[in-house]
Amino acid sequence: MKSSFVLANFVTSDDNVDCYAGQVQYFFKHIVDFEDGPVEHNLAYIHWYKLAETSNIRYYFGIDDEEKTCNVELWKNEFFPDGHDCIIPVQNILGRFVPVKYQISTRQNAVEYLAINPINRKFHIR
Repeated sequence: MKSSFVLANFVTSDDNVDCYAGQVQYFFKHIVDFEDGPVEHNLAYIHWYKLAETSNIRYYFGIDDEEKTCNVELWKNEFFPDGHDCIIPVQNILGRFVPVKYQISTRQNAVEYLAINPINRKFHIR
């Protein structure tokens, strides 16, 4: 469960690259039989979180007002409907993130978001 929250890039119709946050539902293998032999693909089925109303809201959190310690993006705490974009090759996953429910409140109407904090990839060099 903890490792199921991932980030992946998508190329939009206007050739921009956008990063999306999602939660992996399951992994599976798909085998295609070609004349040269079968080719196996490792895929992930992912539910993608919706963007916050003002697109991605980027906040900086820190211990004091002067120190900016990490980037945190706020997303809606709900998913896009299932579609063909839910299936991606596992190599397109950029990394993981830590999700935290975050509430922005004016006493009358509180809005709850999903704050995501990316986890840096770990590299092992021999």
